[in-house]
Amino acid sequence: MNTLPNFSEVEVKDLQFDYTNMIVNLTDGSTISFPLHRYPRLQNATVEELNDWQIIGHGYGIAWDKIDEHISINGILAGRKSGESQASFEKWLAGRK
Repeated sequence: MNTLPNFSEVEVKDLQFDYTNMIVNLTDGSTISFPLHRYPRLQNATVEELNDWQIIGHGYGIAWDKIDEHISINGILAGRKSGESQASFEKWLAGRK
């Protein structure tokens, strides 16, 4: 018996942040919460940058264009962390100063 929802049919409705987590609300009423440290660009973003997001891929992902971060629902559910290399992240971080 499969009790997991079919997330291929669920879309991002909205999202919010607390001090250390992102909370994603989905169109089926589900809520996903995960720590920002999984995505260092989000963890190092300003509040203004965090709140400047848009839904992409017909609701299956979220983008923050100003910090060049893109996350899919499937990636969140799979527990995937950012795939960015440490060198790339450090170069991005140094460019912010």
